[in-house]
Amino acid sequence: MRILLIAGAFNSLTQRVHAELGDGGHHVRVELVTRETPLLEVVRRHSPELIVAPMLKTAVPREVWSAYTCLIVHPGPVGDRGPSSVDWAVHLGADRWGVTVLQANEEMDAGDVWAAADCPVPEVGKSDLYRNEIADAAVEAVLSAVDRVASGSHRPQPQDALPDAAKPGRPRPPLRQEQRRIDWLRDPTDTVVRTLRAADSQPGVRDELLGDTWFLHGGHPEDTLTGRPGELLATRCGAICRATADGAVWIPQLRPPRRPGEPGTFTLPATLALGAGLPPLPEVPAPLDPDDGPRTWSDIRYREDGPAGFLEFSFPGGAMSTEHCRRLLAAYRHACTRPTSVLVLGGRRDFFSNGIHLNVIEAAADPAEESWANINAIDDLVHAVLTTTDRLVVAALGGNAAAGGVMLALAADEVWCRSASVLNPHYRLMGLYGSEYWTYTLPGRVGSEVAGQLTARALPVTAAAGQRLGLVDRLVDCPPQEFAPRTAHLAARLASSPAVQARIAGKKATRERDEAERPLHAYREQELSRMREIFFDPEQPYHALRRAFVRKEPPAGTPPHLNAAAPGPGADPRFR
Repeated sequence: MRILLIAGAFNSLTQRVHAELGDGGHHVRVELVTRETPLLEVVRRHSPELIVAPMLKTAVPREVWSAYTCLIVHPGPVGDRGPSSVDWAVHLGADRWGVTVLQANEEMDAGDVWAAADCPVPEVGKSDLYRNEIADAAVEAVLSAVDRVASGSHRPQPQDALPDAAKPGRPRPPLRQEQRRIDWLRDPTDTVVRTLRAADSQPGVRDELLGDTWFLHGGHPEDTLTGRPGELLATRCGAICRATADGAVWIPQLRPPRRPGEPGTFTLPATLALGAGLPPLPEVPAPLDPDDGPRTWSDIRYREDGPAGFLEFSFPGGAMSTEHCRRLLAAYRHACTRPTSVLVLGGRRDFFSNGIHLNVIEAAADPAEESWANINAIDDLVHAVLTTTDRLVVAALGGNAAAGGVMLALAADEVWCRSASVLNPHYRLMGLYGSEYWTYTLPGRVGSEVAGQLTARALPVTAAAGQRLGLVDRLVDCPPQEFAPRTAHLAARLASSPAVQARIAGKKATRERDEAERPLHAYREQELSRMREIFFDPEQPYHALRRAFVRKEPPAGTPPHLNAAAPGPGADPRFR
């Protein structure tokens, strides 16, 4: 089918729906819309057989939904209405939630039901839930709805005609800051954590801290540190620990409020955001394996299971600052001193990595210098992975990856992806040439021609398409919560296999052969020479694109690359 996606932004769910429909052989185009978009004119230009709105904050006008079948993806169970659906799921501590695909009509979220799917709600932040369990349910419901539309024989069910048992949701108002307010003197840790997680990406929880107003982003329980409720107790890896009524929480990120007439603000590691305003606090290191003791937070963990080692990391939004990269490199070097034959690199779920930390770069006194420091720090990490020749390294992607994060994964010997992961193996949308030794690893896996297509098209690919292209070695088809135990089992089996030592010897010989043909430093120098020109030239598009990205400035229109159809019938089968 000719399908037009309309969305407020090309966010994670829109990207996944785009890639999944393309994999299914549909011709897919995208239009980013605002209240000012002449939507009927835009739709007529595309002449779609079906319109799907994976993420839309504005109502579809009558002249569009009355002339075209238009499906709205609502991230709530049947009967749920309102703009804060996923926020409410986390805020209320729901055990299960769902996604409903509705036909657009006069009333928001009240249209006839084409398909629905439910999902569990684990104890994670809203954005993690949205990118994983909610996205899985959304894709299931969207694909079902598209098949039903294509059949021509299915009739959607009016919500009013459904029995109450079939409508587990209900209309809910926006979840506003008054309802998100934390009472530090009375609220226990679990309540505070749930409140923070229900707002972790946007809008954050508005609060008073050290005499100023801040939005708090993200929350993790702490059972050991205690103090007077509301006071700051410690720091760890850029996060601050704040006492609750019965314990404490770790808050990784802060954002200042936007002042009238000034650009939008953005999240930063909490200690960096507070800067000189942060009082003297102890830096409390995390235990090596927090799973072995009381609840606490760490963004990097290492554990072992016999001959398999697991270096887990999870950074907000998948962004890796200079400091993140250096700490992860130190942990990686430690892991390489351990007597293991397989080392698994990755998180338990959600983002693997999205490359350099554009927010930290934007906040730096000299963004060009910080860009340069950040790209060299991540290059150092990738180099360490590429030159590990005494064990097999597996990159385990429980969630999405983009740009330098994809290239970090490609430095490993094997790439294992949860089947729902979406990969963006390109840099050009940020005006960058790229580094992370991508000119060595990407063509080495997919060939020069496909590498050129991936970086030029700048479109997301599913994990399944990544496997066909050569980016991915193994698909792990499982729910998000099962990814870590599944990969642990696979890694233990790989580490115990009789062939593992022969494979290690083989990779060492290959690395020596490649080094003799063209040393790694030659790739790095060539890539960094291009990147240096971009970073230190204030007229390069990178700087404006970075500012717009971190401040979430809406694009003036739909980027041209999104108007190119996703692969449909007749396209290179490797991209489907």
